[in-house]
Amino acid sequence: MDISQFTRHSETEWFIKPAGRMRVPAVIYATEELVRDMDQKVFEQTTNVATLPGIVKASYAMPDAHWGYGFPIGGVAAFDPAEGGVVSAGGVGFDVSCGVRTMTTGLTVEELEPLKTRLADALYRHVPAGVGSRGKIKLNDDQMDEMLAAGASWAVGRGYGRPQDLERIEESGRMRGARPEAVSERARDRQREEMGTLGSGNHYCEVQRVAAIYDAEIASAYGLRLNDIVISVHCGSRGLGHQIGTEFLKKMATSAPGYGIKLPDRELACAPINSTVGEEYLGAMRAAINCALANRQIITHLIREAFAEILPQAEVKLLYDVSHNTCKVEEHNVDGGKRRLFVHRKGATRAFGPGHPDLPDVFKKTGQPVLIGGTMGTASYILAGTGEGEERSFSSSCHGAGRAMSRHQALRQWKGRDMVDYLASRGIIIRSPSMRGVAEEAPGAYKDVGAVVDAAHEARLSRKVARLEPLVCVKG
Repeated sequence: MDISQFTRHSETEWFIKPAGRMRVPAVIYATEELVRDMDQKVFEQTTNVATLPGIVKASYAMPDAHWGYGFPIGGVAAFDPAEGGVVSAGGVGFDVSCGVRTMTTGLTVEELEPLKTRLADALYRHVPAGVGSRGKIKLNDDQMDEMLAAGASWAVGRGYGRPQDLERIEESGRMRGARPEAVSERARDRQREEMGTLGSGNHYCEVQRVAAIYDAEIASAYGLRLNDIVISVHCGSRGLGHQIGTEFLKKMATSAPGYGIKLPDRELACAPINSTVGEEYLGAMRAAINCALANRQIITHLIREAFAEILPQAEVKLLYDVSHNTCKVEEHNVDGGKRRLFVHRKGATRAFGPGHPDLPDVFKKTGQPVLIGGTMGTASYILAGTGEGEERSFSSSCHGAGRAMSRHQALRQWKGRDMVDYLASRGIIIRSPSMRGVAEEAPGAYKDVGAVVDAAHEARLSRKVARLEPLVCVKG
């Protein structure tokens, strides 16, 4: 991307002045190298978002930003309903509440190493993965309604996990304001047999080692030590969330003219927050968030079963679970006062700083864990939210590496079997039902996650705590 389009405010802050129909500036947080490597569509989409009614302060893009549907992936925008603010299905994304959950085990690399292959096989047996993967749970209509209303709380109530898990999940495991009745029969049907499954694409269950500690005090508070074994899960609301996104994007595009909304791009389809369509979408989206939280909670239970089978001495405890495709109602400081805003984060992670009232007591001093997924051949990161992030990005940070090339391009460059063998030579065991999927998710198809995390750290959006390196990866 041409950096002459920006005014540079710092090493990691790039400013686009309002022009044309833009109501607010646009801001990209990234190093010069990351900005140059971004597609021009990031510029176009970030500035397009800045034209939407009721947007507050700025349209933001995170260091891992790349082209998405309407909004850039890595986009953050907040809207004020008192100023005609809108909600956008494209600003949330199709995989509603896709997120990362990280667990500690109390194990060390030395304890895992002799049993690594057996554990990989056990995880692959226990956690269904891949396109159209099905779990052992089949929900009837009443169970579906209960799950959509109660999220991870529903799963724990059915024996999938422990009550103490809930305090370490965003929204305490249950997104309030869900409206199961707003979820279509088609969306429900797609989800009936998908609970407790990873799905495909960049979703995974990964066993990792703590390879580096950057902030010893926060790492200790998070229960992380060098060479400890942790587990990270990356997945979302599966077919249900995708169907909700598909249906409401059509509804919003059709209804926009009636609300007097002129869209610079049809993919930016949106509706006023207080409109019938807007309220229906918010209710359905919140139900999808609960679906994702329940899904990751069930997967946690399945992971615990696999560890109990191979490494019974492990104590699999939840560190945190946070989503990166949501719209949340939050209070933020704007122009010297608190305002109730609808914050869209699409491929961006909530990153509340120390002392935030919505954090559980265990994280009040450190700030919220910010979980950044990497690739099966590189690294993932644990960061902590900062106080500065409130002012700079509505308490938001990056979410991962971000794709550097399309899946089709990756398939032309890599073979799945070759990638599995290459990673095995580096001590990383891959289990997947699809060699095509492995090729599409080759590490080289993504940006440098280390550079993305460094940029988020330098921009003070979040603070580096630990780097995690993969040992076992179950891919969809």
